[in-house]
Amino acid sequence: QVQLVESGGGLVQAGGSLRLSCAASGSIFSTMGWYRQAPGKQRELVAGISRDSSTNYSDSVKGRFTISRDNAKNTVYLQMNSLKPEDTGVYYCYALTVLSSRSYWGQGTQVTVSS
Repeated sequence: QVQLVESGGGLVQAGGSLRLSCAASGSIFSTMGWYRQAPGKQRELVAGISRDSSTNYSDSVKGRFTISRDNAKNTVYLQMNSLKPEDTGVYYCYALTVLSSRSYWGQGTQVTVSS
């Protein structure tokens, strides 16, 4: 059974930093990453990382966020620096399995950036 467990969200002032973690279990994963959903908006891609650590970022977070992963631990991280109020939202971890490319999602973790 595949499970994704996120941690690390919280409340931070603008300009601050947070680090999100997502521990996956139950399979071997190719692409992993993070989406976010702000109130009243659609879910959007924040960053993704392949198994060989190729990365992609949304333009809104480039230069501020860094995604990384530890394949031995099946864990993906998102280091978020210089946070802005517009970064506020629920952050969801996702992972694609190597065998079937099926996608799985975490339960979401709230990030709130105060101005």
